Amino acid sequence: MSLNELTAHEILGLIKTKKTTPNDVYQSVISAVREKDSAVKAYVRTCENNADLATLKADAKFPIPTTNKDNICISGHETTCSSKILAGFKPPYDATVIKKLKETGALFVGNANMDEFAFGSSTENSAFGPSRNPWNLDCVPGGSSGGSAAAVASDQTIWALGSDTGGSIRQPASFCGVVGVKPTYGRVSRFGLIAFASSLDQIGPLTKDVTDAALLLNIISGYDPMDSTSINEPVPDYTKSLTGDVRGLKIGIPKEFFIEGLDPEVRQAVEAAIEVLKAKGAVFKTVSLPHSEYSVATYYIIATAEASSNLARYDGVRFGLREQAKTLRKAPIIDMFEETRDAGFGAESKRRIMLGTYSLSSGYYDAYYLRAQKVRTLIKNDFDAVFADCDAILTPTAPTTAFKIGEKTDDPLAMYLSDIYTISVNLAGIPAMSLPCGFSKAGLPIGLQIITKHFAEETMLRVAHTYEQATDWHKKVAKV
Repeated sequence: MSLNELTAHEILGLIKTKKTTPNDVYQSVISAVREKDSAVKAYVRTCENNADLATLKADAKFPIPTTNKDNICISGHETTCSSKILAGFKPPYDATVIKKLKETGALFVGNANMDEFAFGSSTENSAFGPSRNPWNLDCVPGGSSGGSAAAVASDQTIWALGSDTGGSIRQPASFCGVVGVKPTYGRVSRFGLIAFASSLDQIGPLTKDVTDAALLLNIISGYDPMDSTSINEPVPDYTKSLTGDVRGLKIGIPKEFFIEGLDPEVRQAVEAAIEVLKAKGAVFKTVSLPHSEYSVATYYIIATAEASSNLARYDGVRFGLREQAKTLRKAPIIDMFEETRDAGFGAESKRRIMLGTYSLSSGYYDAYYLRAQKVRTLIKNDFDAVFADCDAILTPTAPTTAFKIGEKTDDPLAMYLSDIYTISVNLAGIPAMSLPCGFSKAGLPIGLQIITKHFAEETMLRVAHTYEQATDWHKKVAKV
């Protein structure tokens, strides 16, 4: 087995016993990128001449090749959110998660492809073209962190960072057969994450197994005064929660998530996972999340409103693309704004900006945005009620396996419904993760979602690790 095919914790063991070196591991990953990425297209740019190797300290704790989603700032490295409008933008500072990773010795492989500004569920909305699913190159890897998930699944990195606003870590993790964690809102600093929807965005890990997810979460979690939404709560060692013991844990199965529209193969795989955990001593009960049916509508009001506000800063003045008007129509500065935004934003970005601007406009704010915030509270209250009697909730991550590239591009609503099982978690601000629980007859991965209450990542990881160690799904490898 090549070094790039190993997990981070396996590599750390080899480095510790001097059976390999960080340079050997890094070069193995770079070789895989050169060999595979012309087909997978997981990356928008790489850092093959990584200066960090020259300055790597001998006592570095985690000299692990790491992939970064293209919306997380790395000082001096072009970061574009896979959008034309940020072409050439090189942040003058590191995101807090990048700073923490650098302090542990991380070796950055490059920036992963994504849906432009994280607007999408397939990575087809990228200015660089779509990434492809390593299990079937005709299929999408999910989105918006599709490049990160595809890089992990194809062994073009050891682990990766993604961001999750409505399922953008968990859904691609499900489609690509890897582990993806969306932490509690405020657990991981958003400083240096280029914003989509500030009240929903959260950075998290994409890894090859649950142990690596716990390790990476250890590194990036914690209070950050640079992020006003960061929560000053102690960070436990998440690896200590990987006990393999779920005896007596109460796990809820929401009836609203097992209805018409759920692919029969996905249902079967999730029901089989429930039986595995039952055999390990977990106790299951049917629960209700009655307002979850409104989560997609609520999300696409709140998220687009916040996106409209956040993307107003991209005007051709301060950074990125600038287009000059061919003919004077209004005033030179206004013409430049309009030409830049028209040329710089893709179709989905324009759609979301217009939706958000409309819902915030005079006369519609109360009817849409304010009402959506009230429904958001009801959704959160549903979860609180379930967690009063349950330790975790278990659901499918996505209603289907990965779909074909181009299959849903002409039907935005069908695309939005790809995140129907993940969106409510972001609205409630609670943690959730996806891990592999089977494959379809077509050979595509199926994801299991585990949800817990605020700051109960330990319980979530405990359930996930117990299931993972009782099955072999995480050992399956995509042969690109």
